[in-house]
Amino acid sequence: MKIKEKYTNSEKIQVKGKFLYKNGIKLYLKGVTYGTFKPTEDGIQFPEIEIVKKDLGMMAEYGFNCIRTYTVPPKYLLDYALEKNINVMVGLPWEQHITFLDNDQTKNNILKKVNEAVINCEAHPAILCYTIGNEIPSQIVRWHGKRKIESFLKQLYHTVKLADPKSLVTYVNYPTTEYLDLSFLDFDCYNVYLETPEKLSGYLSRLHNLSGDRPLVLAEIGLDSNRNGEEKQAETLVWQAKTIFGKGCAGMFVFAWTDEWWRGGFEIEDWDFGLVDRQRKVKPALAAVQKAMESIPFPNEIEQPFISVVVCSYNGSATIRETLDEILKLNYKNFEVIVVNDGSKDNVESIVKEYPVKLISTPNRGLSSARNTGMNAALGDIIAYIDDDAYPDDDWLNYLAYAYTNTDHVSIGGPNIIPAGDGFIATCVANAPGGPVHVLVSDEIAEHIPGCNMSFKKEALKKIGGFDPIYRNAGDDVDVCWRIQQSGGTIGFHPSALVWHHRRNSFKAYWKQQKGYGKAEALLEAKWPEKYNSLGHLAWAGRIYGNGLTIPIKIKKEKIFHGTWGTSLFQSVYQPSQSFFHSIPLMPEWYLISAFIGILGGLGFLWSPLMWMWPLFFFTIAIVFIQAAVSTRKNSSLQPDQKKNYKYLFFIITLHMIQPVARLYGRFTNGLTPWRNRGSGLNSKFYFGVRSRVFTHWSEKWQSAEEWFLLIEKNLLSFKTRMKRGDDFADWDFEVRNGLLGRARGLMTIEEHGAGKQFIRFKCTPFYSISQFFLPVLLILLSVFAMSAEQYIVASVSITIICLMVIMVFIETVRSTNSLFSAFMLAGLSPSPETNKAEITEVTNGILIDVIDSNNLIHTLQEINHKNKLKTSSNNLEIVE
Repeated sequence: MKIKEKYTNSEKIQVKGKFLYKNGIKLYLKGVTYGTFKPTEDGIQFPEIEIVKKDLGMMAEYGFNCIRTYTVPPKYLLDYALEKNINVMVGLPWEQHITFLDNDQTKNNILKKVNEAVINCEAHPAILCYTIGNEIPSQIVRWHGKRKIESFLKQLYHTVKLADPKSLVTYVNYPTTEYLDLSFLDFDCYNVYLETPEKLSGYLSRLHNLSGDRPLVLAEIGLDSNRNGEEKQAETLVWQAKTIFGKGCAGMFVFAWTDEWWRGGFEIEDWDFGLVDRQRKVKPALAAVQKAMESIPFPNEIEQPFISVVVCSYNGSATIRETLDEILKLNYKNFEVIVVNDGSKDNVESIVKEYPVKLISTPNRGLSSARNTGMNAALGDIIAYIDDDAYPDDDWLNYLAYAYTNTDHVSIGGPNIIPAGDGFIATCVANAPGGPVHVLVSDEIAEHIPGCNMSFKKEALKKIGGFDPIYRNAGDDVDVCWRIQQSGGTIGFHPSALVWHHRRNSFKAYWKQQKGYGKAEALLEAKWPEKYNSLGHLAWAGRIYGNGLTIPIKIKKEKIFHGTWGTSLFQSVYQPSQSFFHSIPLMPEWYLISAFIGILGGLGFLWSPLMWMWPLFFFTIAIVFIQAAVSTRKNSSLQPDQKKNYKYLFFIITLHMIQPVARLYGRFTNGLTPWRNRGSGLNSKFYFGVRSRVFTHWSEKWQSAEEWFLLIEKNLLSFKTRMKRGDDFADWDFEVRNGLLGRARGLMTIEEHGAGKQFIRFKCTPFYSISQFFLPVLLILLSVFAMSAEQYIVASVSITIICLMVIMVFIETVRSTNSLFSAFMLAGLSPSPETNKAEITEVTNGILIDVIDSNNLIHTLQEINHKNKLKTSSNNLEIVE
């Protein structure tokens, strides 16, 4: 049953990004809980009307703009709340302390009870939202299982929406069941009681990451004055309020208004969480909270660092006016705006001249160059970059400033969200892969922040030389983040320092953008080969956040940490790591595998047994389609009506499948192919085949094992090899892979000979995995069967592929082994001026095979040492089988 619209002129509170809005103005919830109280003879769990009026009047006087009730309030409370401009979070109580899903009648009674409660509220304009539950006990959730609880809460959500379609609906969760996926809610609420600002700050970062782009509200905070004292209660509530709003929450509710508390059929007399006592006498906490809430989200007396906002534009006339309009509305006083016009051919320059900003026009040199121009012109200690097709939230700089003030990060970013009403294609693109996302290695530290919303301490940015001009259109943000981290700095992330970012509004523009990203990946891989795998795919160390990500088909079930007997206070869900082969269908190179299978299937028209390749070909395509469909359903920010519209779903699935093709095109046309060669070594006369080699070095200067390892690693990176360290369980120290198929591993040991002298042994071993032989063996079998069937064309194709693979394996293995050898040699070899020959020998079974004149080798080493500024000690180098 649906509510008949009674309050036609009332303005409903709306969700917009990470915040709530009323009448177009951001609404920070400054709330207090109210109840539960001893029921009257009529069964109403609220005080009499005169007491309610007194309480709400005091609340309004002390700056509260909302209250939270745990039961449905009487109409007189809602009416007086409306009069005092107080919004009410209405609790819809039901029997959540029992195993309510074990009995269908109990379940149906709950749904009916909730429906009737919403109808009785008559969509009153004082209502902020409805809460469909409050802390379902973890043991009950564990009993029924995560999915059943989520499904039932979703039923309750739709029950409320059916009765009051324009209402907001939430559920009040708590740390013990934080693993519940309740992303269907309008916003998230948690009850959190933590003892220190550091613990609260860290946990809020975690909750923000769980909430994503939706608002986060703390539905209960507080401290018992009975056990801790009234002064301690006041002190605690102040830092809780400041931390909550500083961390970007949309609001908070202090538990509670009064010490008067009735629960479970009894008056609770030994807990005093109220801001006033049972006789409504004011405690020190009330005035303290009032003062903390006077300037939300940040106190006015806090010193604001001077920030330079830099907007780089190339032909951005369609959107830059909106960008500048919103920047100039920022709730921040101490900032300047610099617009760099990078040789635009439209009327960007004339538009910018209408605004009180600094305009710098240059020839078209690319995005990185424009960012550097802005950096060099900036007067601020902090530089905040925003794109010309984005605009900031009005507290964007406040949140960035808060993060810089309270952390040691040298760079900080925030989310970017598509504005409402951007159109069908832009909405689909925003929920398709390839968008600007952030990557977090922890709840507060980022590996990558997108260029449309990133900021830096100017000193740190200049220290690394700014942006690399080679990146003209994309990739600059990835490169600068890696260099910031390489220099020892850390990158932070503030979930409420958000900007609104328009997405591409045509298929052609999206295709061009993704091709450009593919080109940027090729440029990045050439500079950072160690970050990419052999297929050319970048594997982030952290977790990627954002809408539109293609997610794999799950094989392993997620696990929930409950603690022994389900007693842990913080219970979280853990996603099991997927294998490399499980991740391959997510890579653009999966299309190459599909194409190869398709080619084999095409040969089936010459030799019928190969027609069996066609089912496998269609299977590879089906995996991509299923992943796209699952991702569209689960990893998108579509509105409920959009999720029911098959036009949106079909187009987003299409973008999921097309995007890897565009990326692959951009990569291949710029040299990033699976068969590329990366890395090198010295151009010595040594020839390394398929066997292990041991190299030794006698050092007169002692160094720790870690110093030797780091020096070898540094040399490998200078060769631009794809190198990785051995993990805690590896029996090798380095692995080098300079191609698709061939690789080698290095193992070092050190003999200590006293007096600071060391003898170092370094073994280079070509490494072959079973997977490398899988395809060649299949092709050999195919060749044999084809020859026996006199299908010589098929056999010739197969043999040619085998030969090419064998040659690739051999060449790449030689290159990889030579890189390891060269890195070790450079770590210790630096001949003295009087040395004419180095005794560099290869010995097999005790027989001297070759002695090489070292003059050319010394010259090569000196050149490489000069280029890489490596300092090495004198030595004798020997190569031993």
